[in-house]
Amino acid sequence: MTEPGSHEFRTSASRVAYDGAVIALRVDDVVMPGGRTAVREVVEHYGAVAIVAVDDDDRIVFVEQYRHPVGARLLELPAGLLDEPGESPLEAAQRELVEEAGVTAATWHLLVDVAVSPGMTDESVRVFLAEGLEVTERPEAEHEEADMKVIRISLAEAVVKALRGEITNATAVAGVLALSAARSDGTELRPAGAPWPNQPAALAQRRHGDGR
Repeated sequence: MTEPGSHEFRTSASRVAYDGAVIALRVDDVVMPGGRTAVREVVEHYGAVAIVAVDDDDRIVFVEQYRHPVGARLLELPAGLLDEPGESPLEAAQRELVEEAGVTAATWHLLVDVAVSPGMTDESVRVFLAEGLEVTERPEAEHEEADMKVIRISLAEAVVKALRGEITNATAVAGVLALSAARSDGTELRPAGAPWPNQPAALAQRRHGDGR
């Protein structure tokens, strides 16, 4: 038996059980400590970006969107998939902020990276901080986004809502609390184009061959 923390978890076999519109289900045989093999199901995902957009009155731009899997409208950050080949995470965030909230931003920083549920999926979300907001025309929306409402909530109120369970979207909770924490101790944020070692790649690489 190897020392804890030193085993190499090697995949001995892999197969795609389901290939859907925005996810795929991959089934891997993984070599465990001691030599036995265990089956691990992995939900492959493009990855996503989200934006904590803060206006001059220190209000965060939220969207209220219906989410069918939970059967409820949730307060969320403007966000979207990294499913456009060749588009960087920052470019995707800038596009999504316009499409979902009708807002542009003058300055961008990297706030936090979130592995959404690493026990079952490679999905990760890069959350940006956007400031210096300007209202712009929002493109016509469709599907759930046609019902989406844009709401501005102060940072202080958003923190309270997260702690009271009124904001439950994981990315929104992480973004709100990360901004509050960074401000409280003056932590310097990373630049918007900082490396993203855990950016999901498997799904995009198989479909587009670009590793994203």
